[in-house]
Amino acid sequence: MALVAGLTVGGLSLTACTPGSLGSSTSSGSASGAAPVTITVLADNSDQTTKPLQALIDAFNAKDTGVTVKLESRPQGTDGDNVVKTRLSTGDMDEIFQYNSGSLLAALDPAKNIVPLTDESYMANIDDSFKTSVTTDGQVYGVPLGQATGGGILYNKKVFEKLGLSVPKTWDEFMANNAKIKAAGIDPVIQTYGDTWTSQLFVLADFHNVTAVDADWATKYTANDPSAKYAVDPALKGFQRLEDVYKAGYLNKDFASAKNSQGLQKLVKGTGAQYPMLTFVIGTYSAMSDTAAQDIGFFAQPGDDASTNGLTSWSPGGLYIPTSASPEKQAAAKKFLEFVATPEACDVQTKAVTPSGPYAVKGCTLPDGLPAAVTDLQKYFDDGNVSPALEFLSPLKGPNLEKITVEVGSGITSAADGAARYDEDVKKQAQQLGLDGW
Repeated sequence: MALVAGLTVGGLSLTACTPGSLGSSTSSGSASGAAPVTITVLADNSDQTTKPLQALIDAFNAKDTGVTVKLESRPQGTDGDNVVKTRLSTGDMDEIFQYNSGSLLAALDPAKNIVPLTDESYMANIDDSFKTSVTTDGQVYGVPLGQATGGGILYNKKVFEKLGLSVPKTWDEFMANNAKIKAAGIDPVIQTYGDTWTSQLFVLADFHNVTAVDADWATKYTANDPSAKYAVDPALKGFQRLEDVYKAGYLNKDFASAKNSQGLQKLVKGTGAQYPMLTFVIGTYSAMSDTAAQDIGFFAQPGDDASTNGLTSWSPGGLYIPTSASPEKQAAAKKFLEFVATPEACDVQTKAVTPSGPYAVKGCTLPDGLPAAVTDLQKYFDDGNVSPALEFLSPLKGPNLEKITVEVGSGITSAADGAARYDEDVKKQAQQLGLDGW
């Protein structure tokens, strides 16, 4: 689901390929005289993915390119992850598939399973920070879908105003706010473990606070340095924060079964005050009421030091071409990806779903009048108070994190035990990847 520091695509400009010149120096030429080709795109079934992607498909299909694109959906989360890995391993993948960037992409063995796009002319339109997140062994493998997002806390501004609360910059301030919110009869922190992936935010969004303490932590982590483990500080604190809010009784009663959509509804209605979340959901909750877009704000996850307060950011996910596609289908898929890598395509996505952050395509701009949370997010980028999420600095992200964070966040497992288990999960993955030192 996934932006890196220094992402300033909104202010950059570069002459993009014209809409009629779909095709590149290394892909097939003009569609004129060629037999029509139909390809499909496999993507997760969330509104945040399917709405902008379907809009892109419709816009592309309206052009005379000789290629028709269709959409196929898959589940989200672990089930969807298994679908992608199974189809890649069996050679039965669609001609294009949507997936994460960063470490999760690296785990798909791109050199074997994905067509490199490094030499495609349209890759010059893609922001370098995104290309870094889809690069393995010097080859670039995808184009971005959607925008950069931030991980932190969405909050109901009306609740904060009513209770006289200020946006916290430290964890102590955050917990003090929670006490006042609970005293007012409102759930301070919304959790939705019915969608297990949402349980990871307190750990993942805390990475800016980790790197503020040790700027080389990600490098040490990848190299198996004993000081860079989740079972020890500063990274342990992400698991402790998850434990803190549970032990304090600050969660909604249905946290174990609630889904992401229900969590957003609680936030919009004001029955819950804060929701640890990625900002890609902004478009979803904005559609839940006429005032939600301006009622909900965003702040970065607080740490121990207000002076280093800042954002953990995620690169957008990408669109990729599997090596199992025939040469003809690969050429057709590259035409669609070339269209996606244009400012025109950014505008198409903006009309389909409210942007949740800056685009990773040069020349793209964001409209005025965006939701309050987007404005809050953009300020971190403007001020330079942004760190990339760990998964964009290291190939390591254990596959069982969301299961472990559900247990810690539910009081089943302690923060210390959960962090130690996650370190073991990461060790197994590192060994599977063949990393040195593991």
